[in-house]
Amino acid sequence: MKPNLHATPADLTALVENDTATAWMSRGNCRNYPPATFFPSDGVGVDRARKICDGCPVLGQCLEYALEQRIEHGVWGACSERERRRILKRRRVAV
Repeated sequence: MKPNLHATPADLTALVENDTATAWMSRGNCRNYPPATFFPSDGVGVDRARKICDGCPVLGQCLEYALEQRIEHGVWGACSERERRRILKRRRVAV
């Protein structure tokens, strides 16, 4: 197969992004905000992050990623650290 000599940088970026396990991240609502927004130090910050997550097209993937990777900090999939620990505990009990 011949390489596409007319590929744009955007085409190449899309190819690389679609070839990774975290390609979904580039479609998240969070991509338009500074990362610090999702690592709040108080409940108000958690609520602000959740509002950004509301209606996100990759919400479920984000939450599952955080659960599978055991990410302990930040808001992922509209869930705080505490909420993710509860979800993991419920899943262990169910098994």
